Amino acid sequence: MDFSTLSPELQTIFAPILQDKKSPLPVEGVNPVVSTARRLGDALEEEQLSLADVTALVQTLRDSAFLRRASRLHRYVGGAETATTARRLAAVTHRVIAALPEPTPEAFQAAVSPVRFAAVFTAHPTFAVSNPVYATLAESASEEVLPESVPFFETHRRDEPPTLEEEFTLATLAISRARDAMDQLNGALLETAREHWPDAWTSVIPRPVIATSWVGYDTDGRTDIGWWDTLRLRLRMKLFQLERLAQQISTTQANAPALMDRLHQAIACVEAQINATPTGPDAEAVARFADVLVNSHQTALLNAGNLADDLDAAIQAAEPADRLPLAIARAGFMAHGLALAHTHVRLNATQIHNFVRQKLDIPDDPANPSHRRAVLNRLNDALDTVQAVPVDFGALMSDPSTAGRLMMTVAQISKHIDNETPVRFLIAETETGYTLLAALWAALHFGVADKVEISPLFETKEALSNGDRIVEEALRSPTWRAYVQRTGRISFQFGYSDSGRYVGQLAATYLIERLRLKIHDLLVRWNLQDVTVIFFDTHGESIGRGAHPFRMAGRLSYLSPRHVRAEFARTGIACREETAFQGGDGYVLFGTPQLAGATLATIAENLFNPLHQEGDPVYEQPVFSADFFSSISEGMQALVEAPGYAALLGAFGPALIDRTGSRPPARQSAEAATSTRLTHPSQLRAIPNNAILQQLGWCANTLQGLGAAVRRHPETFEIFNTSSPRFHRALDFARHALSCSDDRVLQSVINLLDPGYWLDRATAEGKASRRAAFLTLMHDLEKLNLSADLRTLFRRIQADHLALREAWEDAPHGAPLNRALHAIRIALIERIWILACRIPFFMPRGGFNRDMMMQQILRLEIPAVLKEMVHIFPSGTVASNLDFHEPRGPREQGIYEREHREIFMPMQQMFALLREISVGVMHDIGAFG
Repeated sequence: MDFSTLSPELQTIFAPILQDKKSPLPVEGVNPVVSTARRLGDALEEEQLSLADVTALVQTLRDSAFLRRASRLHRYVGGAETATTARRLAAVTHRVIAALPEPTPEAFQAAVSPVRFAAVFTAHPTFAVSNPVYATLAESASEEVLPESVPFFETHRRDEPPTLEEEFTLATLAISRARDAMDQLNGALLETAREHWPDAWTSVIPRPVIATSWVGYDTDGRTDIGWWDTLRLRLRMKLFQLERLAQQISTTQANAPALMDRLHQAIACVEAQINATPTGPDAEAVARFADVLVNSHQTALLNAGNLADDLDAAIQAAEPADRLPLAIARAGFMAHGLALAHTHVRLNATQIHNFVRQKLDIPDDPANPSHRRAVLNRLNDALDTVQAVPVDFGALMSDPSTAGRLMMTVAQISKHIDNETPVRFLIAETETGYTLLAALWAALHFGVADKVEISPLFETKEALSNGDRIVEEALRSPTWRAYVQRTGRISFQFGYSDSGRYVGQLAATYLIERLRLKIHDLLVRWNLQDVTVIFFDTHGESIGRGAHPFRMAGRLSYLSPRHVRAEFARTGIACREETAFQGGDGYVLFGTPQLAGATLATIAENLFNPLHQEGDPVYEQPVFSADFFSSISEGMQALVEAPGYAALLGAFGPALIDRTGSRPPARQSAEAATSTRLTHPSQLRAIPNNAILQQLGWCANTLQGLGAAVRRHPETFEIFNTSSPRFHRALDFARHALSCSDDRVLQSVINLLDPGYWLDRATAEGKASRRAAFLTLMHDLEKLNLSADLRTLFRRIQADHLALREAWEDAPHGAPLNRALHAIRIALIERIWILACRIPFFMPRGGFNRDMMMQQILRLEIPAVLKEMVHIFPSGTVASNLDFHEPRGPREQGIYEREHREIFMPMQQMFALLREISVGVMHDIGAFG
């Protein structure tokens, strides 16, 4: 934004943050963010500026950040021009041909038929802005010439959090565009095959990239998804797939009446199944649903292979012009089975443990090292003797366990919806091989072991550090090895969110890469080179969750380093990559056909790039790498355990962000953390944790510990930064974090929560009324007792930051736009607090008193307070003019009208503006959380 376009009054107010841009510390004791906030607050107090003026300014800054975000999104995917995407895809296909060991259609089919990559669409809560704003963002980023302005929205915020149904709808729209882009890739491959083998190309069925989804199937941390919801949404995905195929065939001139008749019958049958799906565990409704689902297999179809012969015949009988679109439709249909996207379900390791403990009477804790060998032996004995039991909807209704219900739901999907396409069974917080064996026992118990891909999620420090032990504990089991060899796949999921916020984002990537290499060595040791390894990275779109900030190509190389891919290729182990695109922010990458095509082209380029082993000092000097990233991890872990860190996150941070998904922000075991003082970061989920850090002006989970690591190896750091592609790519996270962080912003937040700051202001204040308010705030903040821990925390952060600046002289600095948004918010928070001091005395009401009110206001729980104020200070009473048969008394109208007009309404407006500023900050960073 060009601040020179502001009025002279505003330029004067914002002068401190526009000056001395590169100073990481307050100059001569003056914090420019605090100074700007004070000037703005004074202008509001003296009515030189109105709240409407500030609102207009925030909207201008927000829209400027939005435009920058659209520009970054355009660059992120390498441009979104349709012609450019077509050229990129054509280049990929020629690269595939050039890499063939021999130029035959069979060799080409072998190169393009295995699934090499999956785009996973999740519903993690990053639906941070309204749907029209997301659509405008995608449309703006899709323009060949980026717009200089955007359509005006009064607010970019959502009206309310999305429902499960809305999440599903948004996901399927993004998946549909992704499928269209995958068709573009398959079309380019088929065209190339037709050019080279005009008589044999129709036998080629490419499927290098597929779509998968867990929207509606992920029950980790959620209680709002019943098994009936999962089945209903899975049936809808089947319907979408059948409708897609029918529509693709109908756009050609192909004469395939038998095929179309089967499709239309299947569509009608699946629609009836969806309509019969229960909305709860009502036995009669479930029985009716079972009748429709179980007794219509032949009509509804049970796998994509049911239509394979008809599709082949349609292609062979079609006119030459129609064969290519029919072959493209066949490729997409056969790759995805009877669903618009493959299915992932997910739950927590504890839920699996509870189920097996109840079924097998294994009371010992598998996480206890002293019990580990005994429980593994018990479980291996059970695996030798497990017998499959029948599964019907009566059993599903009666099972009280989450794991049992989910595994039986998978059984019903594989029996009655799609009996060919495997279902991924993801298990969060896996920290022992017992978890994998327990999941396998449950799958064998319910007769679906060959239909599920059991996948541990490695995300905790324990799991990342000891993941190889976890895998080997499972591999020692003959039953597990037989399962892996029988299915031909072994799956792993890596989490960058919890790992990043506990050990630091840069250290997390090192631990994950090291674990991938250890998994490779284990597979070689156990002679499992013939299985396909699936690596699924569940990062988000933010640096706080592991998404490379500058290019989609950089993200793919960062998540799957060339060195690791080359190691797997050297030993002949097939490796499939999967990456997450998370609800809201991630869907924007598929927000238009142009963006979807460019995203898919980037993925295809990454997949088919030659794997030349390049020299990189990161791998040539492993001792330095280990020590460097360990230093980051130690620094971040120390920060997480510091009392001031939880105080910083919980003081009023949660109130700065809107809820952005249907999953609750607090973990189930710590729901009370949303209404009581936060005592540890683990009480928050990773996304709101990261989002709060962004809103406090310091991306600690990306930066903390980096200064200490650099200080230990300043010369080597500089060498690696300039000569190691892998190291430089990791440091890109720090570059972006520094460009949207400022320790002066963090210091200004900590000042707000310091009673001494308000005492100093009271001392310097000449007006008695303002001095009284400052003293009131001082006394109320003392009751929170946060200041000492926060000051200690800031010293820790600032010392690490200074060490980083000393060794990395050209490291980026925060931008004025970001500082301006934070300064405005500091001023508004002060205004809200000062207004709160003017609320008249009131008697306690239902346990709500003045102390409680002030504690909530200091934590910015403004909606809850204003809800109480409506009852304590009612206004808007309508006086009646009817005849009440007595002399007329006075009619009081709006007895508390002044309080509402001068205190409560401004507080409400300013709080809404606080959260609008949060959206502006999020646009500036480029993602939520």
